[in-house]
Amino acid sequence: MAATASSCEAGDRGGRILRDAVRHSAGRTVVLAFVATASTAAALALPAVLGHTLDLLLARRDAEAGCWVLLCAVLVGVPVVLDALDELLTATTAARTTAWLRHRALGHVLAAGPPATARIPAGDLVTRLVGNAAHAGTAPASLAGTLAALAAPLGGIVALALTDVWLAVAFLAGAPVLALLLRSFARASADSLTGYQRLQGEIAGRLVEALAGARTIAAAGTAGRERARVLAPLAGLAEHGHRMWKVQGRATAQAATLVPLLQIIVLAVAGYELSRARLSVGEVLAASRYAVLAAGIGALVGHLNALVHGRTAAGRLAEVHALAPVRHGTLRLPPGGDGTLRLRGVSAVRGGRRVLREVDLTVPGGTTLAVVGRSGTGKSVLAAVAGRLADPDAGEVTLDGVALRDLTREELRAAVGYAFARPALLGGTMGGTVAFGSFTPDRDAVVAAARAACADDFVRKLPEGYGTACAAAPLSGGETQRLGLARAFAHAGRLLVLDDATSSLDSVTEAKVAGALLHDVAARTRLVVAHRPSTAARADRVAWLDDGRVRAVGTHEELWRLPGYRAVFEE
Repeated sequence: MAATASSCEAGDRGGRILRDAVRHSAGRTVVLAFVATASTAAALALPAVLGHTLDLLLARRDAEAGCWVLLCAVLVGVPVVLDALDELLTATTAARTTAWLRHRALGHVLAAGPPATARIPAGDLVTRLVGNAAHAGTAPASLAGTLAALAAPLGGIVALALTDVWLAVAFLAGAPVLALLLRSFARASADSLTGYQRLQGEIAGRLVEALAGARTIAAAGTAGRERARVLAPLAGLAEHGHRMWKVQGRATAQAATLVPLLQIIVLAVAGYELSRARLSVGEVLAASRYAVLAAGIGALVGHLNALVHGRTAAGRLAEVHALAPVRHGTLRLPPGGDGTLRLRGVSAVRGGRRVLREVDLTVPGGTTLAVVGRSGTGKSVLAAVAGRLADPDAGEVTLDGVALRDLTREELRAAVGYAFARPALLGGTMGGTVAFGSFTPDRDAVVAAARAACADDFVRKLPEGYGTACAAAPLSGGETQRLGLARAFAHAGRLLVLDDATSSLDSVTEAKVAGALLHDVAARTRLVVAHRPSTAARADRVAWLDDGRVRAVGTHEELWRLPGYRAVFEE
């Protein structure tokens, strides 16, 4: 029951997204519906004109029939032009709507920040923003096409009634069966598509994980095992895919059986009416064509399938929209603050496990605090909450007496700089990477930050220096870290957080960077996640984390006397 309710809720949210998409493309959708309906109107007019032309020719009224023959030619040619225009409008409308949906969904992902990938794996997010958005983007065009597809059978029934009311009665006798067929098709398709798209996302998520760990997999010789893990959901995917084809095939087969029967019934009634001289030969011809149009279940099934596909995809986009955005306040930091960082009663839960347990910690302004601890003790989580890359589940973090959650986004990011063990080079070029995050990058500031991070020397040796594209400059792990450090140095105002950001540096370079932290970096306060005793020794104070709690705070020399502290560096 819970799963059904969740599915219904996702469907409702997906429906809202589709309505928004249709409103966004309202103008094009209206034009598309008009073009498709005009083409359908021409198709509906043609049988009557053909029938009347045939009657005139049989009556040997050739002079009068000439104009009707010309009208037949026009009604045959006009849909060709309209169908070409329909194809063009369908493609452009789908492309524009898809781009709009992707832009909105990406905005939600970025607004949610790093926690977004904790709820939805990165590979699955890519699948939703790329594949699912494309399917949902076809909704406006599919809706317009469905309206036109509905116009054909409805118009055919009306035309049968105008030709002879008994023809419409004969056709409508089988209409309830057609309606049940469409309803069953829509339900079964939605169920299959939901499972299919879910497993697609799961495979994509596993694939991204495998690609990120490609070197580890190759070194371990586990490529076959990893391939099996990535493709494990493939059997379920195939099952859902086969079910979709079975559903569509069954609907098509049922239609292929029912539709000819309805046409035969209509033709039988038309023949009977012809024998009683209530219909002409031309009207029987028209009735036969209108029976085909009235039973146009095939086109309707195709459009319904597209709508169901779009709605299911929109339901997966709705889960992206449901990601909670990071809320920011309206306050600014007091001028002249020294960068004092305080954590009060901070607790954090990750994956159902309490990683931080009521942490109380103060980093006085102008000092460097090293955070050490065994793997899994919460060091990176503490680094994340210290600069509000993530919010604690309990407790409060303040900078110069102001809670981080009360700061504006601009104030927070101008005050706090981050560097990571594996920084992403997102600036396009070497200089752009260091300046990334600044709307008005200062060339001198970029060079000064790179020099402080010991990156200036190797950047200048590249073919185009700071203008060298990141993709054209294969970098070592240490060089990449130095660029990440330079970016953090260039942007940190009061607090600099280094999350294992010097792990790939040699000892000499690390010592130079440590010196730059004290003399060449604007940030007054530094919080450093450390794994090397040399890094901890250079810090003013060390916080020793153990099982999510601060076990002790002191200088490295003081804590080194404790066997448990020394054991941290022996892992």
